[in-house]
Amino acid sequence: MLLSRPHYNVILKGIDVGGTALGLPTNIFDSGNSKGTIIDSGTTLAYVPEGVYKALFAMVFDKHQDISVQTLQDFSCFQYSGSVDDGFPEVTFHFEGDVSLIVSPHDYLFQNGKNLYCMGFQNGGVQTKDGKDMVLLGDLVLSNKLVLYDLENQAIGWADYNCSSSIKISDDKGSTYTVNADDISSGCEVQWRKSLILLLATTVISYLML
Repeated sequence: MLLSRPHYNVILKGIDVGGTALGLPTNIFDSGNSKGTIIDSGTTLAYVPEGVYKALFAMVFDKHQDISVQTLQDFSCFQYSGSVDDGFPEVTFHFEGDVSLIVSPHDYLFQNGKNLYCMGFQNGGVQTKDGKDMVLLGDLVLSNKLVLYDLENQAIGWADYNCSSSIKISDDKGSTYTVNADDISSGCEVQWRKSLILLLATTVISYLML
């Protein structure tokens, strides 16, 4: 984690889609003014620079050239009747220190109606001018993960976890507590998907009637 920054800034080194690295300029993830990578559990989706988005989008749909993608309130959505985990690739973010974060298709393709899926990765160049060169990774990439923010050591980490389960934690005095699933507020997918479903509801109805 980068020091002296107002957010949880990390150093992103590259992105793989289905085990193949995106062919991007080496400096595209450099940190600096209005650049760099932030992990923010308070953000719902994930935003990447326009060049990254286009390369990511193309590789995600590389084996589905026949799919018709339509824009619904700035979301790229499509009809698909099969399992997205079987039909689409994993997306892996590689960070400094040989740390990786894997995002499954069912996490970045959220279902919004029968056989209707929408892309959770967003084009940051379209969404905001100030952050168009930033990578902002929100709850979408943290779904079903426990995230640890270690402020004392200026570090951030995560582990795959079934968010429907409880977890035992220990405090600095050695006492152990059980935290129920309803109280775990890390990247559990249900929280952010509810807001997206409400946002898209009216548009989806008209789309399905076409």
